[in-house]
This record gives sequence, structure tokens and C-alpha cells, in this order.
Amino acid sequence: MNKAELVDAIATSTKLTKADVTKVLDALVETSKAELKKGGEINLVGFLSLKKTKRSARTGRNPRTGEELKIPEKNIVTVKAGKALQDAVN
Repeated sequence: MNKAELVDAIATSTKLTKADVTKVLDALVETSKAELKKGGEINLVGFLSLKKTKRSARTGRNPRTGEELKIPEKNIVTVKAGKALQDAVN
């Protein structure tokens, strides 16, 4: 499901306009980005949690040449599904 299909589904189930649903989804994305950037977490109990974590530097290998290369440290976002979501899928 892409964003347009998600907007359609939410608009249908909530009786909101597609424009309003799009604004809410865009605000959710922007607010989540800002919170994660400053080191916070997003927890939607039963659905999912988002958390910024640091992936340490490591040594990798170029698959074409076999040459070793340094992969620098970077921040990543970890996503964990909530129990209710897991139960609904299984």
C-alpha cells in the first residue's frame, strides 16, 4: 500500500477528506523525524516503536574486488512492532 492508497483507506473509514488525512500523515512524518533527530522515541503502544540508535564503525569488504574498507559510524532508526500488531499479523 502506498501513501495515496493509505490516504484513501483512512479517508473512507474516518469520513475525513483526503486533504485532511494527507495533512495529518505529513504532520506525523515531520513530527516523527524531528523527535528522532533530537534523540527521542516514538511509541504507539500496540502498534510500533521507533528509536534512533547508533551503528558503530566497522570493516566491510567490496564484493567486486575483495578490498577491505572502513564503514563509518552512523545513526539508524530501529523499528519494533508492537504486540497487538504482531498478533494481528499472525
